Amino acid sequence: MGNRTMGYRSRRLIAALAAVALSWLPQSALAWGSYGHRTTAAIAMDNVSPATRKAIARLLAKSAELGTPDCPVHSLEDAAVWPDCVRKYSWRYGYTFAWHYQTEPICEEYSARKNCSGGNCVSAQITRNERILADESLPDAVRLQALIFLVHFVGDIHQPLHSGDHEDRGGNDVQAEYGIVPGLNLHWIWDGPMAERAISSAQPSLVRHYSAAEKAALGGGTPADWGRESWQVARDFAYRTAFGRDACAAGAAPLPKDAALTQEVIAESVPVIQKRIEQAGIRMAQSLDKAFAPGPLPETPRG
Repeated sequence: MGNRTMGYRSRRLIAALAAVALSWLPQSALAWGSYGHRTTAAIAMDNVSPATRKAIARLLAKSAELGTPDCPVHSLEDAAVWPDCVRKYSWRYGYTFAWHYQTEPICEEYSARKNCSGGNCVSAQITRNERILADESLPDAVRLQALIFLVHFVGDIHQPLHSGDHEDRGGNDVQAEYGIVPGLNLHWIWDGPMAERAISSAQPSLVRHYSAAEKAALGGGTPADWGRESWQVARDFAYRTAFGRDACAAGAAPLPKDAALTQEVIAESVPVIQKRIEQAGIRMAQSLDKAFAPGPLPETPRG
């Protein structure tokens, strides 16, 4: 009876954990999920200049002009999840779906120009929307949408698997277990449960005012640099820990289509994710300060 009881309890525990994991499903392929995106935006708001904070508030006051009442934008945190929320309006925003990522062959030399035809990739859209946001001659509604896309895409490009392998769609085609929870995929795990664990366990909180030294260490670079960093984390860490081997070793077999992330791998991943979220938040703040700063407009994006 005891063994049967323990077996029943184990099955119930697995079912409960699976149910929790499934609660992340609507956000799973949307880069960091809602919690991660809101966290990066909250970090940014705690680290922008007072003038930038005031300018953001002025644009957010125009949010009714977006015409998306089911996806309200009352704060920068709301703005950070809006581009995922409006996926339900595919007839209006389907053209933006390719802007969220830039997968690359992880065993070839990285190039920010690959898989970015016509600027339809995350690195190009960060540059484009920063330029639009900075242009005070444009209508507020246009600049507000640029603000929204900018904060979302800065978050997206820091999720390593948004620069993951092109062949498996950044881990979406890799079936994976998260500890004892089966039936997930590698991309989803990085977006949802591992990101949530990294954020909720951080000491001190990731959402805070960072010192000048911390900003110098975490900030800087261009969108192409940020994409390259994510690609390298995906190649050297995410895939290596998922499969237990160097994904690009000479003579290595093709990457498998299934993986299992042990508790040890999950714990090892936490500081990696924490750093990427901190970098996203600080760089977002710097990008916003740059866009709202007086002076000449940022360089026009490449074609």
